[in-house]
Amino acid sequence: MLGPPLVPMIHAIEAVDKPVAAAIEGVALGGGLELALACHYRIAHSKAVLGLPEVTLGLLPGAGGSQRLPRLIGLTAALDLITTGRHVSAAEALKLGVLDQVTDSNAVDLAVEFVRSVAGQPLDSRRLSTLPCPCPPDVDSLLDKVMSKVRQRSRGALAPVACVRALRAAASLPYAQGMEKERELMATLFNSGQARALQYAFFSQRVVGKWSLPSGARWDNSTARIISKAAVIGLGTMGRGIVVALALTGISVVAVETQEKQLAEASRVVPAMLQREAGRRRLATPPGVISFSSNLQDVSEVELVIEAVFEVMSLKLQVFKHLSSVCRPGTLLCSNTSGLDIDQLAAVTQSPGLVVGMHFFAPAHVMKLLEVVYGPRSSPEAVATAMQLGKRMGKVGVAVGNCPGFVGNRMLKPYLEQANFLLEEGATPRQVDEALEEFGFPMGVFRMSDLSGLDVGWRIRKEAGLTGPGVESTRTRQGRRYSPLPDQMCEAGRLGQKTGKGWYQYDGPGGRVARSDPWVHIFLETYRAEHGLVARSITLEEILERCLYALINEGFNILQDAVAAGPEDIDAIYVFGYGWPRHRGGPMFHADQVGLGRILQRLNQHSHPDVPHLKPSTLLRRLVAAGSPPVQKWREFINKERVHSQL
Repeated sequence: MLGPPLVPMIHAIEAVDKPVAAAIEGVALGGGLELALACHYRIAHSKAVLGLPEVTLGLLPGAGGSQRLPRLIGLTAALDLITTGRHVSAAEALKLGVLDQVTDSNAVDLAVEFVRSVAGQPLDSRRLSTLPCPCPPDVDSLLDKVMSKVRQRSRGALAPVACVRALRAAASLPYAQGMEKERELMATLFNSGQARALQYAFFSQRVVGKWSLPSGARWDNSTARIISKAAVIGLGTMGRGIVVALALTGISVVAVETQEKQLAEASRVVPAMLQREAGRRRLATPPGVISFSSNLQDVSEVELVIEAVFEVMSLKLQVFKHLSSVCRPGTLLCSNTSGLDIDQLAAVTQSPGLVVGMHFFAPAHVMKLLEVVYGPRSSPEAVATAMQLGKRMGKVGVAVGNCPGFVGNRMLKPYLEQANFLLEEGATPRQVDEALEEFGFPMGVFRMSDLSGLDVGWRIRKEAGLTGPGVESTRTRQGRRYSPLPDQMCEAGRLGQKTGKGWYQYDGPGGRVARSDPWVHIFLETYRAEHGLVARSITLEEILERCLYALINEGFNILQDAVAAGPEDIDAIYVFGYGWPRHRGGPMFHADQVGLGRILQRLNQHSHPDVPHLKPSTLLRRLVAAGSPPVQKWREFINKERVHSQL
């Protein structure tokens, strides 16, 4: 039998004429906390966690939470909790007034004792639905400011805005009318594509943890090692973040940097980073000990090494050869490469099965994504250990195959290419960025390039032989269309925020506020004239189609090549590592929402023989021919196709 609907049951509990106390032992999230709010008292264990996280799933508290919580703790505090969906500890909940008591012993026993002690006392003041909502004098101004901030922060997400509207109702309407508004807003959200996207993103995070390898090894039949001592080689920005991320889990870290100046700076900066992050997280256990060294010999006793030197293959090969001779047998050797060949690195070691990629994202101690890259010789134990270590660090680990750029950066390449081609054809950096930011990205492609540094991509293109001394400056390289615009920007010394000038201009080196630069406008006009290009008007729709559909098309190629096991893997990578708006699910979910037939038609429209990334993927064509099954069925479809092709 189904139980009673939650809202009538909650109302019935609140109306009971005997005291009712909620005893919270573990978590009270969403409906659990709404049920507790209907009780007259709330008692929790000190390790309990509370919150109303519905907004993260594209919804709002739909069982009276948006109306009761502000009546209990005040409008300002309720706005913070409900619009962010953040979880709070029992201690914070007690301070806010959500809880009446917190205990280190059994919460149920204390709740029973408590209700006996208050039996016979009036309950009118304990029924939250009957109370007014405590509001500051300038309540309308407060709500307007919060709404403005929420709209800016949510970048098109509906649920945070709906939460503010529900809380405005709590502040201005009687409870019954507020509940009606809550129901109305909930119905709108529940039927929205955004709620489906956010719930898909939530479950994708769980799907990617159940990894599998082409060999048949899986998450549930592979044993991970528990790492207690690790080393990081290279203490640039990324290496420092990795050291902090490891130490926060309690792992002892040997941090190695052979450049004395870099080592001295890291020795000063890293402990401060660790202390700041440990304080923010309120760690239950002390962080691991960090020792700094300039000598690679000092990593001889560690169980796992993460290499984080410059993205130059010759340098990485040199490091891996040295590590293979220095480290004890059985040490896992990992590279933080963002796209170089893991197999090539493994080949210079004595135990290629113990080599995997661990691609972190900057800042490494903050960003959630970790690409764990396996090659054909990577052992299940090595992959399992890297994935488990990522989980300990609070990362969303995604196991991916080895190819240039892996998943994230391989898909990013055609996205960046199209953005550059759009500049050649008449768009401006701001026009492209505004289209992408309106879609929901926190930053457009050119603002992001300025932030990360234009020289990063320049170095990679040099390594690939696409630019540099002796390479002819044409718009075709290695048999395909190529835009030398970013190379010419670097040659002009415009490397982004670090130099105060890039695609935008800034107040000075390290400046953050991007302003359109007349120099770039003249530069683009001169470039077009030199190459006989005539600028044309480019619509927002074309910008989105060419940038996003090129990226999505490469995602289909990645699935076809078995570099990623399913669309959820790609979507998790883009949501957690590349700023794809969570309320749009991820690039592959978005393709499903737009319609695979539409994606195929527009790719055909934009495709050109010199731009292979716009040639529709064979997998995309097959999915359309099969009737465009929903994204949740693609993994099954791909596996059947693979089995069929092997017969």
